Amino acid sequence: MSLALSTLLYEWRRYMAAVMALALSGLLVLAMTGVFIGIGKGFTATIERSSADIIIMQPGAKSLMNGSTGVPRRFIPLAYRNPAVVEVQPLDRGWGQFQSVKNYDPTMSQAERARQGAPRQEQVSVQIIDTTPGAVTIPTDYSPELVDALRQPFTVAVDETALPKLGVKLGEKAMFNGSTVTVVGITRGYPNMMQASVVMSRDSLRMLGQTSTGPRVGPLMIKLSDPSQAERVAEELNVQGDGQWKAWTRQQLADANAGAMFEEGILVIIIGGCVVLGTIIGVAITWQTLRGAIMANIKEFASLRALGVGMGSLRRIVMELSFWVGCVGVVAAIFLTWLVSLLALANAVIIALPPMLLIIVGGGLILIAMLSGLLSLGILKNSQPADLLR
Repeated sequence: MSLALSTLLYEWRRYMAAVMALALSGLLVLAMTGVFIGIGKGFTATIERSSADIIIMQPGAKSLMNGSTGVPRRFIPLAYRNPAVVEVQPLDRGWGQFQSVKNYDPTMSQAERARQGAPRQEQVSVQIIDTTPGAVTIPTDYSPELVDALRQPFTVAVDETALPKLGVKLGEKAMFNGSTVTVVGITRGYPNMMQASVVMSRDSLRMLGQTSTGPRVGPLMIKLSDPSQAERVAEELNVQGDGQWKAWTRQQLADANAGAMFEEGILVIIIGGCVVLGTIIGVAITWQTLRGAIMANIKEFASLRALGVGMGSLRRIVMELSFWVGCVGVVAAIFLTWLVSLLALANAVIIALPPMLLIIVGGGLILIAMLSGLLSLGILKNSQPADLLR
């Protein structure tokens, strides 16, 4: 075991402040970035968790967020021309007014109902699924019981994050565009950050007179006979489309959606600010902590010099010590962020931590520790062997 690692293990209390500074800096960056990635995954969860192998969108689409205005309905039979395609369904959406029927009196005005404690009317988006067994529009995490419940007419499912806003619970009735619907399911992992949404079968929406019969439909969800051939079939469909559409595999679209989050200027500014703040805090505290720890061990360094150890070797010891402090700080940052993500998940907030994000932030924390160690090297000049005689 090296001298630097032994020093860190046996005198860990002296370096705990540096480790915690790095851990909190990493937590700040990981949590903020993870929340924004999680918000994006909340918007795109319907596609990313679908059983679709390929998604067809407009030819200029760069992601689901900025290219999901739909495609012509006539593309549906054209997609079937590829022999590997077994099912094509549009991912349509709807909109409407949703209100709980608790304390609801149609003779009262909106203000009077509010004074009586009745939930107010909310504008909601409607996610449409097809309830035929194994339909491509059914998310993979929907239980068979939930799909069976949504197969009944005039039934809806609501994500747990929208329950307080909509004022409903499982089994209760509500009004959707003037018609009575029943909440038969509660979903999890589809956070409604901006606008509440409900899930409804295409048949129920048709009975409510809300389905679109126009010339355009939502992105096309395609199921293949052999999902392992998704990349090849996507290329074939792009050639077939001759520039009329763009076919994505589900993984390609997921990666594009994640990248699109960081094209938003305000998000880059917020995350950049967190990175700068975390770096300043990490460098300042880690530097001062390492400087103080080296000063506390200055007689040991002087003894090493008296034994013939050169300044170059002492500097390498300090830099190695900084590296190990950085590694421990990375582990602590990931552990703290994991704990925070569990707390957030308990409150229906997704903190996504992709491996690349952990690698980038972890590498950054180690660089901060190394920079702090570099700034602390000057204190070694005080390690004069003659001081041992005082």
